[in-house]
Amino acid sequence: MLPKEMAVKDRFKVAKDCGFEEVECHTTPDPQAASEIRAAAESTGLRIHSVMNSDHWRYPLSSHDPEVVSKCIAGMETSIRNAKEWGAETVLLVPAVVNAETSYGDAWKRSQDRIRRMIPTAEKAKVIIAVEEVWNKFLLSPLEFARYVDDFKSPWVKAYFDVGNVVLYGFPQDWIRTLGSRIVKLHFKDFKFQNDPAIKKRVADFVNLRDGEIDWKQIYAALREVNYRGSATVELAGGDATYLKDVSRRVDLILEGA
Repeated sequence: MLPKEMAVKDRFKVAKDCGFEEVECHTTPDPQAASEIRAAAESTGLRIHSVMNSDHWRYPLSSHDPEVVSKCIAGMETSIRNAKEWGAETVLLVPAVVNAETSYGDAWKRSQDRIRRMIPTAEKAKVIIAVEEVWNKFLLSPLEFARYVDDFKSPWVKAYFDVGNVVLYGFPQDWIRTLGSRIVKLHFKDFKFQNDPAIKKRVADFVNLRDGEIDWKQIYAALREVNYRGSATVELAGGDATYLKDVSRRVDLILEGA
């Protein structure tokens, strides 16, 4: 979301000046670039709280191809190293992709087997593997998401809950109450639904926080009920400082239960 034309330190300073306390960064395989990011965080006081693994879409962990899986695991290992260097608690992982080649059952079994192999690496680095529900035709209910996390029986695998990703087929406040203490991180985004006459169905457009149809007061109430005290990352389109300050203000209102 930060201005891409700026140097990393300047981008972090913009975020800090606009009122943000933390940032989530993408996987960075280049050691020099990773060191630059760490230095930028230290000099600006903008804490890196999570790493978004970059390879789980191109190389799904649920693939039948061992080479694809190997690349995904290598990407996760890099993400975990980044997290340890930057002081982040979590690495976000999309655990599987269900498609014509990968059935739901195969996605479940393969992804769990492969995540279990990564738990020792995560535990050694003291970094949690945070599984996220996305539009991947997988983990389509809160009960299922809870069971998926519980199957690992490990404190090093938890849920990264995206408030907006479930709006098409559920109520995020319901998911929060069901997932409870399994949630280690949050993504905030918002949607507005509109009728598309061409395809004769409702479609969702991304909008700024509190401009869409998510009931943020219900989100706030659910988070209080489950005693959530972790981080929340805004995941919207990028923009300049004026835009970012407005987004920060909207987050403040959400966190105040307004």
